[in-house]
Amino acid sequence: MEYVLQTQQLTKAYGRMKAVDKVSMNVRKGDIYGFIGRNGAGKTTFMRLVAGLAAPDSGHLQLFGESGLDQAGIRRRIGTLIENPGLYQGMTARDNLEVLRLQYGIPDRELPDRMLAQVGLEDTGKKKVRKFSMGMKQRLGIAIALLHGPDFLILDEPINGLDPAGIREVRELLVKLNREKGITILVSSHILGELEKVATCYGIIRDGKLVEELDAGELARKNRRCHKLVTQDVEVAVRILEDQLHIQDYDVPRPGVLRVFEYLEDTARVNRVLAAGGVAIQESFLTGVDLEAYFMERMGGQE
Repeated sequence: MEYVLQTQQLTKAYGRMKAVDKVSMNVRKGDIYGFIGRNGAGKTTFMRLVAGLAAPDSGHLQLFGESGLDQAGIRRRIGTLIENPGLYQGMTARDNLEVLRLQYGIPDRELPDRMLAQVGLEDTGKKKVRKFSMGMKQRLGIAIALLHGPDFLILDEPINGLDPAGIREVRELLVKLNREKGITILVSSHILGELEKVATCYGIIRDGKLVEELDAGELARKNRRCHKLVTQDVEVAVRILEDQLHIQDYDVPRPGVLRVFEYLEDTARVNRVLAAGGVAIQESFLTGVDLEAYFMERMGGQE
């Protein structure tokens, strides 16, 4: 398995508050990694640490298998859009990219035009950036992040504040960059339904701690339709279901909760067998949750 980013116990504190608290993250090459967390959970600080915009207090960070993060060659392989893109509002999109091309010392004069075509802004012509929609500005910000040809793209809330059309534009662009260009992407977002449409794996951060890391397949398995039982007798319930109904497809996501993925058409029989075995059932219902519901459960309630 080849990793673009790996951190071990990465920590950053501001005074007594740990913005990033012993985070160990693994981003595989070719992934679109969805980074989930509330405002203030530590997403932006973590991204700044990875991008070299802040220094960790402790822990280790590897990019492309290398830990010598002061090496310019490693940093050049990363493109970032963290917080708002720094755009020259009185210039055209092409002029914004041309200024940066010259600053970077890139000799390819056609590069700005190719970048505009890559993000769908090739027809903006002489239109000034201040007249762009939010979606167009975000796409230009992504073009700036891509200008030097990075292998790894870090995007902090790229669809925040966009209308549905702008969200779709950015979503389609991320999938295109990932599938056609092979760019690995670490992206945070509050719009979890949209993140679910593009992400291949997820990391959930809460109060600076990475509480869970899982891929899209694992998420789908965890959130498929099930018979959810709330009981303090989980161990007894499991034994009864295995012995009497030969149920093997179940899990215990947290203490006091049992999810059964069999007998979904006959949940009454499951309840009867458990009751006969002396299991006190507090709740029993069919359910199946999406990413947003799963996220809210992991975060402990409403934001």
